[in-house]
Formats: sequence, C-alpha cells, structure tokens
Amino acid sequence: MESLTNKIRKLDAYPKISEDFYSRTLSGGFITIASSIIMLLLFISELRLYVHTVTETKLVVDTSRGEQLRINFDVTFPALPCSVLSLDAMDISGEQHLDVKHDIVKKRIDYKGNEIESRRDVIGSPEIGRPLQRHGGRLEQNETYCGSCYGAFDEDCCNSCQDVREAYRKKGWALSHPDLIDQCKREGFFQRVKNEEGEGCNIHGFLEVNKVAGNFHFAPGKSFQLSYFHIHNPLATFQWDTFNVSHRINRLTFGDDFPGVVNPLDGAQWSQESLGGMYQYFIKVVPTVYKDVRGKAIKSNQFSVTQHLRGLDEESFQSLHGVFFFYDLSPIKVTFTEEQISFFHFLTNVCAIVGGVFTVSGILDSIIYHGQKAIKKKIELGKFI
Repeated sequence: MESLTNKIRKLDAYPKISEDFYSRTLSGGFITIASSIIMLLLFISELRLYVHTVTETKLVVDTSRGEQLRINFDVTFPALPCSVLSLDAMDISGEQHLDVKHDIVKKRIDYKGNEIESRRDVIGSPEIGRPLQRHGGRLEQNETYCGSCYGAFDEDCCNSCQDVREAYRKKGWALSHPDLIDQCKREGFFQRVKNEEGEGCNIHGFLEVNKVAGNFHFAPGKSFQLSYFHIHNPLATFQWDTFNVSHRINRLTFGDDFPGVVNPLDGAQWSQESLGGMYQYFIKVVPTVYKDVRGKAIKSNQFSVTQHLRGLDEESFQSLHGVFFFYDLSPIKVTFTEEQISFFHFLTNVCAIVGGVFTVSGILDSIIYHGQKAIKKKIELGKFI
C-alpha cells in the first residue's frame, strides 16, 4: 500500500517548494497586481457573455409560398385633406385593392398638426332620407327608393354618394362635379370636402397583400382604370396646382417588430417645393425570421430603400400626384437565432483566462528577474556601460 501511494505521489504535477527557498521581488509584486486586474476584467467580460445571449445569423433561400405580407404604416400629410386622400394597393399578379377603407384610420389635423377629428374609414355610406325622384320619375307612396346612377348603370340602383362614385369608377368615368349628384348633396359630401380645405391628414393602419412584388400609394381623388391606365380623378374643387403631397412617414414596417430591427423610413419627410409630383420609394424587402432562446419564432421582414421624385405632366394619363411605395421581395431569407453559451464553455474560457494570464505573467516576471540579476552582476564586475 505504501509503495502505491509513493507511486501516486511521484505523479504530482505541482511539486511544493519550501518557503525558505522563495525570493520575492518588487517587480514580481507589480506584475502580480497587474495580472490579477487583467484576470478580473477578462472574467467579468466572459461572465457578461455567459449571462447575455449571442445572435447567430444565417442566410437561406426563401422557399415560402402563398403567404401574406402585412404592411403597417403611419403617414402624415400636412396639407392634404382626408376627404380627398385615398389608398390603393396592387401587385404583379393583377390583384388590386382600390380606395382601401378597412383597417384604416384617418385623423384630420390643422396647419399646426393638432388633431381635429379621428374617424375610421368604413365600407359603404350612411343611409339618407327618402329622395324626391326615382330615376327621373316621381316616387309613389309605397314605392321602394332606387337612386339613379347618373348614366353609369341604368338598371342598377345607387342609393348613396359612395354608390354613384363606385359606379363611375367601374365604368371608368371621372366624377368631377359631385355637387350635381342628388345623393352627394343630401349626404353633405360636397360641403364636407369644402369644409376640409386647408387641413391636413394623418392616415395609419395596415394592409394585407400577397407576398409578391407590388406597390401601394396615397393619392388625392378617386381611382379608376382607363385604357389600362391607373388614374385618380380629383374633385372639381381641387386643381392641379393645389395638390400638396408633402408628407412625413412616422412609421413603415413590413411585418412585426423584432429585437434589433431598423426601419430606414421611420421619421423620413419630404416637402413639396414645386408643382406636385410622384414621390417614389423603391423598397427591397428581405424576409426575416428571429428565434429567441425559448424557441419562439417571429416572422417578419427587413428592407432597404431608395427615393426618387418624378415630375409630372398635367396632360399625361399617367400623371399621378401622390406618394408611391414600390416593393419587391428578396429570394434570400435571413435567420437570426439567439443562443446562450453553455456553462462548460464558460468554465473552459475562465480556466483559459486564468491559466493564460498566469503563464504569461510568470514568463514576464522571469525575464525581468533574470535581466535584473544579469545587469546587477555586470555592475559589480564593472562591465556595465
């Protein structure tokens, strides 16, 4: 048994030295203090990395199909009334959403930016009182009202100003004089538009569109198609030189927010200095997935953008005053994954810090100690110059 313990004792990699053989120096004390501080700082740095998560980034091909893209927006037009501002969306698949009203809120603001009224756009129009005529004829006592569409559709009924405007849009006609439409007069539409002159509008909400390239835009007037052209018909009370589509983008995101996301258009603004124009934003949308340490995944998007102002020709069918956002999808998807360093990895790094600093400090102390001895010996022999 004693021979076994002796054999094990010979394996000791840390032989003990008697204190009588120690020689402590001033330089060694300074090196010990400095190395201890360095070890402490490196330990704190490693501990912070262990406590906090690290994010790993991967690029993969986006193979998703048939998904929807949610666009959240909040845009302020300081000099464009809410009554003439409309939102349209369309994509390369041919799908169009004209004069979008669902999930949209408009706020009337004065020239100082103070809110006057907030209202949610709704589909349809309020009911109006019983009008005097039915398609040009007198109503009988018990006859159901059927409002005229004013030449757009002779067999259909247009019982509200919105119905007439929609009928004209489907026909590809411009409704330039709503003050001559009986339904519009009874609803006070024309007067409401007149009352909002000189005001601004804040419009916010979201769109659900196909996950393909397309565009959405804010423009004054009702939109319709004419000879394959997308046209906005302004009301008679507004002329070309009165359109001021200066705007400020308070928020624009494609999908939900996630940690570290940067939306480059948040807070961007553009002031109109000349006669109207198309303010164009060309956006490259990059699909993004963010996974936290708990495994929860957030599907969202990042985007980059370039800006351009296009001057308009008043006589051109393609002349559209407004703010246009043209977006395209990247075929590459970015995946961010939160990961936490394992305890064993943390322990390994701590041991490496302690051992590395201790070893380097020992080498440095040895160099200084032997250097001092060599210099001292040369001084004693008178050979030090």
